[in-house]
Amino acid sequence: MQPELVERLRSFFIGLGHALSFAPERVASVAILVGAAVAAWLLHAGIRWTLLRLLRERHSYLHSLIERTGNQTGFALLLIAVAIALPATPLAAGTKALIDQILLLAAICLLGWIALSAAHIGANLYLMRFHTDLAENLLARKHVTQVRVLLRALDTVIVLVTLGFVLMSFDTVRQYGVSLFASAGVAGVVFGLAAQPVLSNLIAGVQLAFTQPIRLEDAVTVQNQYGWIEEINSTYVVVRLEDQRRMIVPLNFFIQQPFFNWTRHAAPTVGTVVLYLDYAAPVDVIRAKAAELVADTKRDNARVTSVQVTNVSAQTIELHIQLNSDSAATTGNLGAALREKLIAFLQQQHPEALPRQRNEIIDPAKREGREPSARTS
Repeated sequence: MQPELVERLRSFFIGLGHALSFAPERVASVAILVGAAVAAWLLHAGIRWTLLRLLRERHSYLHSLIERTGNQTGFALLLIAVAIALPATPLAAGTKALIDQILLLAAICLLGWIALSAAHIGANLYLMRFHTDLAENLLARKHVTQVRVLLRALDTVIVLVTLGFVLMSFDTVRQYGVSLFASAGVAGVVFGLAAQPVLSNLIAGVQLAFTQPIRLEDAVTVQNQYGWIEEINSTYVVVRLEDQRRMIVPLNFFIQQPFFNWTRHAAPTVGTVVLYLDYAAPVDVIRAKAAELVADTKRDNARVTSVQVTNVSAQTIELHIQLNSDSAATTGNLGAALREKLIAFLQQQHPEALPRQRNEIIDPAKREGREPSARTS
């Protein structure tokens, strides 16, 4: 703001203070500060409305930027107006010093708020070129994961730095902090041990952003639970399971513990459908029907890769149907749908393929070589 404009505003508020000299000091001071706040709000609303109207059609991104930063700019203009009007109020020196301290704290918080908004706007601007809704989205998911994890770490740093400047604005707290850091000793060791889990997760988050053992929407198996990476926060990861439950896993787990990542190098994912059938099940018919059902979906290049009998027991055979597609979500949903349709097909067309429990009653005469008297199945 130009010095000439500041002086004019200050002179205006001084004149307003003289005009309110008949009123009590507190009433006149409140009136001046409230008037400054209202004037700042009206000025901000007018400028914002004009800019939004001008940029609505031609510059959509600038339009959205002004909408997102409206609160920060309004708060900044409010602080400036109150700071200019404060010297014109007939308040005592101690009260003015207290309000100055509050304005300083508010300004520090505002700078931190602006830094957070700038970081998020920059991240969104960078990610505009990447689209995760495409079939070949491996590169996009890599960049989105990296930016979001680093952004959360940056948010934590900005908040801590802002809080540090707030504390340093008080002389007593600043001296206490200096003496605490100078003494170090046992207090530092205790603090370090207490903060170890948080710090380890933050460091693991930065490491994960660069090495990327997992990315958003990766298909993973964690502790025998199959799911997809839904969120990567600063200290934990949210895994979306097949039954729509959410599994919360500490972030450093993916650095220290083994897990399966089915989409580490390619977006296409493999799914498995397991059926337990009777020995009379027509495997060739089931193989052809599974391929037909998956081909009819025409979703994300979905296809059946193999249908095999992988195990047998005394009563049933274990039939594994493997399928894949270009999307982890499609593979999971397709596997569930294929399982339901195959069961319905077998119930209607081949009921003999469904598992059955056989009981047989043998006549004692059979032991002597004669025909059994009864047999049930």
